[in-house]
Amino acid sequence: MFGSIGMPELIIIFVIALIIFGPRKLPELGRSLGKSLAEFKRASNELKSTLEEEIRLDEQRANLEASKAASAAAAAATPPAVVPATPSDHTAADSTVIPPAPPAPPTIRRVDDSDAARQANKSA
Repeated sequence: MFGSIGMPELIIIFVIALIIFGPRKLPELGRSLGKSLAEFKRASNELKSTLEEEIRLDEQRANLEASKAASAAAAAATPPAVVPATPSDHTAADSTVIPPAPPAPPTIRRVDDSDAARQANKSA
C-alpha cells in the first residue's frame, strides 16, 4: 500500500501519533492531512494538463511552420511551364503548352491643339 512500509510499521506510527497528539487532535490532524494531499494531487494534475496542452500547441505550431516551409520550397522548386518553339515541336507527351500572349492593343491618345503646340516647340 505505501511501498516498503508494512502493516506493523503503520500501527507503530499510528500509536506514536496517538500518544503525541492525543485522541481529540488526531481526527483533526487526519482531516487536514487528507485535505493537504487532495490539494497537492489537484495541483499536480492541473500542472500536468497545462504542460500537455502547451506541448500539443507547440507541436501544432511546428507542424504549421514545417508545412508552410515545405509548400514554399515546393513552389520554388516547380519548374516553369515549357513553351515549344514551334507548333510542330509539340508532342503528345508534352501536355504543358502555354499559348503565346496576345499583342497589347495600341494606345490611342487624343491630341488637341495644346499638345501639337508643345511638340512644335520641342522640335524647333
